[in-house]
Amino acid sequence: MPSPDRRARLFRMEEARRQIQRQLDMIDRQITRRMTTLIPQLHPRRTTYRRGKPPDPNAFLERYRAKLAAITAERQPEIDALTRKLARQESAIAVLRAQLDPEELCA
Repeated sequence: MPSPDRRARLFRMEEARRQIQRQLDMIDRQITRRMTTLIPQLHPRRTTYRRGKPPDPNAFLERYRAKLAAITAERQPEIDALTRKLARQESAIAVLRAQLDPEELCA
């Protein structure tokens, strides 16, 4: 394969990898945004002590973690597929870089 063709192929592969990474980042931001909107609902409904018992400080964290796990589980198949695709792309880029001469990468 001629060197300009290899460089162009490497560039396209790297751009595709960046696109997949952007998709994964977007999913992460969407999950974060959903969790941010749910935080007020996760706080305890009562703010005063009931029969002298203080509110459990760990209850909020438990509710938060459970809701985060549920939201993440909804998107998990998509995340897994994109992660596998990203790994394949990275290994293909590594193989192509190994085939190219160092001066071809810089040119």
